[in-house]
Amino acid sequence: METEKRILMGLCFLMILSGVRSWTGEIRGRVVCDVCGDSTIGPEDHVLEEVAVLCITKSGEVLNYQAFTNAKGIYTVAETMPESDRWETCLARSISSFHEHCIHQGDAHSAVKFGYNHPSGYSHTVRPFLYRPVNVPMYCI
Repeated sequence: METEKRILMGLCFLMILSGVRSWTGEIRGRVVCDVCGDSTIGPEDHVLEEVAVLCITKSGEVLNYQAFTNAKGIYTVAETMPESDRWETCLARSISSFHEHCIHQGDAHSAVKFGYNHPSGYSHTVRPFLYRPVNVPMYCI
C-alpha cells in the first residue's frame, strides 16, 4: 500500500513538472456475500475477496481496476491522471469468493453504478452492496 502511494505521488509530481494539470480520485466500498439472502450483514455472511471497478473517463476511455478486499470486505481504488481524463461514471462489482455458498451469484443486481464528480483529492464512498447466492443453505431457513 505504501509503494502505491509513492508511485501516485511520483506521477503527480511528473505531471506538475510537465505542465499537465493532474487529477486524483479514490473509490472506497464494501462487498459482502449475503449467504441467507436476508439483506442484512450477519455472522453467517462472508466478505468477497475481489472486486472489479470499471470507470468511463471524460474522454470516453474505459478503465478496469481490480481490488482485493480486507477482512471486513472493504476495497479501495485510486488513480492519478490528467484532469481531462478524470473519471465520470463507474461501476463496482464483485469478482470472486472462496466460500461455497458464494461461488455462484443469484442476484443479478450485485453491482453498484455511480457518477464520480468530485474534485481532485476527494474520495467517493460506494454504498455497501450484497452478493446473494443462488441457493440459501438449510441453516438459514
